[in-house]
Amino acid sequence: MQRAIVAPALVALVSVSIAGQSAVIDVPLTPANVHWGYYDARLKPVATIASGGRVRVETMVAGGLQRLRLAGAAESEIPDALKLVEQTVTERGPGAHPLTGPIYVDGAAPGDVLEVRIQSIDYLHNFGVNAFVPGGGVLPDEFPYAGLKLIRWPAGATRVTFAPGVTLPLAPFFGSIGVAPPPLAGRISSRPPGWHGGNLDNKDLVAGTTLFLPVHVPGALLSIGDGHAMQGDGEVTGTALETSLRGTFEIHVRKGMRLKWPRAETPTHYIAMGLHEDLDEATRLAVRELVEFLVAEKKLSRDDAYMLCSLAASLRVTQAVDATKGVHAMLEKSVFGGQKN
Repeated sequence: MQRAIVAPALVALVSVSIAGQSAVIDVPLTPANVHWGYYDARLKPVATIASGGRVRVETMVAGGLQRLRLAGAAESEIPDALKLVEQTVTERGPGAHPLTGPIYVDGAAPGDVLEVRIQSIDYLHNFGVNAFVPGGGVLPDEFPYAGLKLIRWPAGATRVTFAPGVTLPLAPFFGSIGVAPPPLAGRISSRPPGWHGGNLDNKDLVAGTTLFLPVHVPGALLSIGDGHAMQGDGEVTGTALETSLRGTFEIHVRKGMRLKWPRAETPTHYIAMGLHEDLDEATRLAVRELVEFLVAEKKLSRDDAYMLCSLAASLRVTQAVDATKGVHAMLEKSVFGGQKN
């Protein structure tokens, strides 16, 4: 039997701030607001938000503080909030991602879609780590040892120095944005993405983009984590530039919008996603989802939708390292004469 989920009193866990005339629910990085390494419909929400409301969420670097310290981060550089979560949240796994939440969205019900508008992203500390471990990444036999690289940047920077003569653009995003799975799924790892969203590791989900997630439980139970300062498509070592982020999101419940898989929209592109252990099948899913979008939303015939995908859509490997592979199909909005929807 499905367990009823009731939003608890939130006095000690969240606060409300006023920005102009718009209330923002704050969910700070505290042990009470973090669950580590899993999504689960049985989790009690740490905050409640109305459809159309805004929430500001703080998240902790994936894997905790060990990699930061081993890579050379000084104790004085690491915010106390991260240290407290590391010390206090001892129930972890099976995944490696500290997730902030879950957030209960009033009115969200199974079969609905949660529209997550990413409004802004900033850093809790101005450094991050990239790493590879033995047996990890896409070239495990060629790198049978561990590597760590700490990268710092000044406040307000838009690029970082990777090596002498090599600079990279900062483009922060949350690797994991997901809702609770169906109750019968129990606790699922935060590592592989799926129909709940989760560890999508899609570098296009920066500020200004919107993610659409199918809802599986009352209230949706949205959780966010796995901050990245930048990442290449594929995330080939198994890590991005891992860091800790603060993000502001506007959340809407979409009634009557049916989705099987996550979908996204940027100011310039529509994005359909395919997630599967097999990269070929992930590709088929991404194309199929884009065809379904074009038929339902743009009123194209199925044949025309398929041919448009071949002529105008670009396929990208989202990630190749988290057991479940990701492919996303990107289609420019400009092909529809400037339509926004």
